[in-house]
Amino acid sequence: MAAYVIGRVNVTNPDAYGEYTKRSPGAIKANGGKFIARGGAVETLEGEEETRRMVIVEFPSFEQAKVFYDSEIYRDARTYREGAAEMQFVIVDGV
Repeated sequence: MAAYVIGRVNVTNPDAYGEYTKRSPGAIKANGGKFIARGGAVETLEGEEETRRMVIVEFPSFEQAKVFYDSEIYRDARTYREGAAEMQFVIVDGV
């Protein structure tokens, strides 16, 4: 069953964050993932207004999403976003 990594991102240093966005796609692809949404327009329909960048990545399984997050290639990519963004990532099973 597919699983999704959902990221909500408050970019605090766009230049440094840009370096992270150059490296993360390779880590995602290497671990069987694909982008479903990556930035783009966001509109809050209910609740507190969402102003953060939204990212959704699909993986073949919950376990594969965890493997991606802990992979060496993604750990390296994450070093480029240190001090450049405040992140929240969650993994959710698909249906």
